[in-house]
Amino acid sequence: MISFHYEIDFKLPSERAFKSWLTQVVLSEEKTIGDINYIFCDDEYLHKINVDYLNHDTLTDIISFDYTIGNILHGDIFISIERVVENAAEFNVSFEEELKRVMAHGVLHYCGFKDKTVKDQKRMRSKEDEKIAMFHVEQNTK
Repeated sequence: MISFHYEIDFKLPSERAFKSWLTQVVLSEEKTIGDINYIFCDDEYLHKINVDYLNHDTLTDIISFDYTIGNILHGDIFISIERVVENAAEFNVSFEEELKRVMAHGVLHYCGFKDKTVKDQKRMRSKEDEKIAMFHVEQNTK
């Protein structure tokens, strides 16, 4: 099951639409949804997780903890809404598009995609674009 949790004053515009889209993202990679939690927070909250659990003293937009077993995806995906807002402005895209990119990015890691090398980063970006496009198709057909 995909669940959304809010540690700040933010709420997805349509949890149902995002849940449906994320389900399609997972199924399109021939995986099964277990328990996936999206936790929306601010920079301070995510920075503390980064320092306490990963020993990284930097700001980031997303941290995912992967508990996947075989093809059944499980995990916790923490997203800093402050970083998403800033990244959207930096990359000259809408907040919603950047949010979708980060949300897809987290679940794509659970599907086995990496982003440590330049080659892997290009593949991940391509997959993110593919998955973002699925949201638009899904919404236009209803």
